[in-house]
Amino acid sequence: MPVASAMQGGSSGIGYGLKYQARSIADVKADTDHTSFITGTLSLKDVNEVHLIRLSSSGSELICEGLFSHPNEIWDLASCPFDQRIFSTVFSTVQSTGLIRNVDYNPKRKHLLVTAVEETGISLWDLRKPKVPIQQLPGQTHWTCAARSNPEHDGLILSAGTHSAVSLWLPSVCNGELKSERSVDSPPQQGDPLLHSYSDYEDSVYGLAWSFREPWIFASLSYDGRVVVESVKPFLSR
Repeated sequence: MPVASAMQGGSSGIGYGLKYQARSIADVKADTDHTSFITGTLSLKDVNEVHLIRLSSSGSELICEGLFSHPNEIWDLASCPFDQRIFSTVFSTVQSTGLIRNVDYNPKRKHLLVTAVEETGISLWDLRKPKVPIQQLPGQTHWTCAARSNPEHDGLILSAGTHSAVSLWLPSVCNGELKSERSVDSPPQQGDPLLHSYSDYEDSVYGLAWSFREPWIFASLSYDGRVVVESVKPFLSR
């Protein structure tokens, strides 16, 4: 039974519990009237579930608005950007061994994308110069499993992984203009600003999703089936 609750230890985050372990979460972009997310479970023994979660009008709790059965482990999922009633899932019985765990496009600059790489962290790429990353972030202290670009604030990136935390970044190549004189063979830039680290987790964080309707809000999903919704508003003016 899903459970909504406030976080412990004075955190401002809002919690929601799933019945099984989970690692995928996505924003429901077509729901323009609410801040909504879908999340899928990852159980080997039982029938899995997809939960439609909605932030209450007061912003104080997460409410389950839909519960759907799924026959397989859910490794990733996405909502249709044109119809909130439609979503797609990715499932497999064999875990991927690839080093790149996540790819996400910068919605403000179509030639930029970000990748989450297990051992090395986060890489930013310019598709016009694809030989090497234009910048790298250290990512998480353990494996980096997810990276997401903000849908509205150019360059704002979330990352998460097996060190049980979520990091908020603003890379310098996105905060300013790309340097056209930079060689594609030159080493990636280092020392990017970490705006904040969210540590309200007891397990690895595999899923991240920005709210399309309220782009200062994001949801994160840890492997123990815990969904946490946070706001980045206090850090946008830095």
